[in-house]
Amino acid sequence: MMKIGVDYYPEHWDISLWAADADLMQQTGVKLVRLAEFAWCRLEPQDGVFDFAWLDEAIDLFAERGIEVILCTPTSCPPMWLYEKHPDIVHVEKDGTPTNLGIRSHRCVTNPTFLHYADRITITMARHYADNPAVTGWQIDNELEAYFCYCEHCISKYRAWLQKKYGAIENLNKAYGNVVWSGEYSAWSQVKPPYGSLPHAWQNPAYMLDFYRFCSDNVIDFSERQAAQLREHCPGRPVTTNVWFCEHMPDFYKQFANLDFISYDNYPATRLPEDTESCYSHAFHLDMMRGVKRRPFWIMEQLSGGKGCWAPMEKPPLPGMIKGYALQAFAHGADTVVHFRWRTSNIGAEMHWHGLLDHSNVPGRRFHEFADLCKMANQLEKWQGSEIRADVAILFSFDNEYAFKIQPQTEGYYYLEQLQRLHRAFTALGLNVDIIGQHEKLDGYKIVCAPEMYVHGDGVAERLEDFARQGGTVILTTRSGVKDAHNNTVMAQLPGIYREMTGVHVVEYAPIGWESVPVIFEDGKELNVKQWCDILEADTAQVLARYNGDYFAGAVAITCNAYGKGQVYYIGAVGTQSLYDRMARMTTEEAALPVVFDLPERVEMVTRTRDDEQARFVFNNDDKPKAFQLDGREIRLAPFEMRVIETNY
Repeated sequence: MMKIGVDYYPEHWDISLWAADADLMQQTGVKLVRLAEFAWCRLEPQDGVFDFAWLDEAIDLFAERGIEVILCTPTSCPPMWLYEKHPDIVHVEKDGTPTNLGIRSHRCVTNPTFLHYADRITITMARHYADNPAVTGWQIDNELEAYFCYCEHCISKYRAWLQKKYGAIENLNKAYGNVVWSGEYSAWSQVKPPYGSLPHAWQNPAYMLDFYRFCSDNVIDFSERQAAQLREHCPGRPVTTNVWFCEHMPDFYKQFANLDFISYDNYPATRLPEDTESCYSHAFHLDMMRGVKRRPFWIMEQLSGGKGCWAPMEKPPLPGMIKGYALQAFAHGADTVVHFRWRTSNIGAEMHWHGLLDHSNVPGRRFHEFADLCKMANQLEKWQGSEIRADVAILFSFDNEYAFKIQPQTEGYYYLEQLQRLHRAFTALGLNVDIIGQHEKLDGYKIVCAPEMYVHGDGVAERLEDFARQGGTVILTTRSGVKDAHNNTVMAQLPGIYREMTGVHVVEYAPIGWESVPVIFEDGKELNVKQWCDILEADTAQVLARYNGDYFAGAVAITCNAYGKGQVYYIGAVGTQSLYDRMARMTTEEAALPVVFDLPERVEMVTRTRDDEQARFVFNNDDKPKAFQLDGREIRLAPFEMRVIETNY
């Protein structure tokens, strides 16, 4: 079955509430709880003095009611006595000053003193619960980011990381092109992280990309350190950590390579945008989480109420959202969804980040909808572990994500947009879509979208060429083939290493920012593009569309090239959604994929397969009801309703 859980904080509540909460969870159908991610001050109230009695009591209450427990290492928030005793463990800002205490995650995960204490609490917890069968898994820390810390320990580790990568300082100077602005190093001691308030775009892009990579590797080292300790001292339990689309994401592919499964914190929008161009659906995020390990994943924090902490309070979830968004996650590959949080806190900064039970302690609309979700989850047992087979893949690269942040290309242009628009276009046709790392094999797909292949990845171009030669369809876009692996521009006409397979070259490019330029297709259809225009000349490719405005009117904008047994498309501009919809229809028709052409706007569909049966999970991700035909059936969906349609095939 699909497991539904909740995040619970017994340390926040009087003990008199615990048993009543556990009883209500059992009655509602809650299968597991997550505990203790911020509870270090209660677990170790004094240096070396541990108190697990309160947590033992809470775990026993849940175990007696058949509710599993996921424990967290509490290292995101060291206790105040530790900061007082060792003030050097604090994260250091880019201006060289220690972070002010009072929020969370303000420790440095490189500091050896912090690591000593983090090791001790982790190992002590693991040993204490090693023989407790109610503890069925572990979460490492909480929402680990690729922290930019500028303390002496991080600087030292950064230099060591560079030395290991480049060997000699001369190799680093060459890789970075440090002759520019007389920036060549003569000793490793001169290498420092990017201090100060200068924008990252003002600094050497090769140097900056390595710093982003280091920060990712650094936090992954910390994660793997804890994973090893948990496995040694509490063997037999799966280990994960929870992630989200934060400002400085670690490389998820590396981060979860040695963890048992990926966990994601899922907070979809509660106020739907009126702009039809908005790619607001979290279907993209969910497909990406499934693609990290190409296996089922968990939602460790799921939307339960209106958010309010880092910003003023937001509108609460509309009727149907609590249930619908959880089922959307399951449809896309989550087998466990844990809601944040059971109770809305009445203390601390997050008291207006609403949970399932409000401050009134009276179950309301959202809670009753959650209870209905728990009942429906039990009915989905048949499809637990079923396959999500995709004919379409979209390639994602953290190097590209970092490089676009370091050097913004033009106003309004960001890396994820074309990935999201392509995803939306193909899923609008009822197709399953995998979002996978560039390092993954492409076997089994019919169409591979490779947007903005900006920084060269080892072997990626060769795999795409081989895929096309064998009959696959490849879609490439603007800003492909621009940089080498060091984030330096390549001296070749774009799209560089992809020129042969695309059959085009760029004679000039125009970063147009917020401007709009029309393109016209061969059939006379005119659509708008924005932000970036590659002005193309076709070498061997067929011209599909030309610009119909600005100084480059008449120039080639979009092409298709026969390559081996396959086809390679090049989209030379950032389009509005209708352009990607057109490209998706064109390529799926050529690939003879089984598409659904009449899904209404904002209706999503995922197909899951087991043996000779399949289920279509059809979700209305809109606040308006929808009615349409599907396989000869009349389908009516209320706002945010999920319908599961089972068929044989």
